[in-house]
Amino acid sequence: MIIGILNGPNLNLLGTREPHIYGTATLDDIHARLVEVAAELGVEVRSAQSNVEGLLIDTLHLWRGVVQGVVVNAGAYSHTSLALRDAFTATSLPFVEVHLSNVYAREPERRHSMLAPAAIGSIVGLGADGYEFALRGLVATLRRHS
Repeated sequence: MIIGILNGPNLNLLGTREPHIYGTATLDDIHARLVEVAAELGVEVRSAQSNVEGLLIDTLHLWRGVVQGVVVNAGAYSHTSLALRDAFTATSLPFVEVHLSNVYAREPERRHSMLAPAAIGSIVGLGADGYEFALRGLVATLRRHS
């Protein structure tokens, strides 16, 4: 089983970007941990990050038929991108949405996710650990339904 890890805008700056909100783990730190967890689970992970909405959509199109599911932190696109949600539904890729911060305790515009209605589930506010929880939950769900 191959799981895609898709990261959106500004997540390349993790570790230095507002660490009081997003923590000090870098995207490389998070990826390294997910590789360890994937090995433990007997799966493989493929990661991509872009600050460009269209490239995130292109990545999902490329992953169609390659990955069995996706852990996604779409950053601010979570709150605005109907096109990204459409890409998930068009490719039939099951996914779990992750947010490092508790978006429901932040600004009103961050309290709604365009992706959530199509997601298997969401993990919010648990920092970098949320990625691991999302990966474990996604793999368990996919195995139950296979």
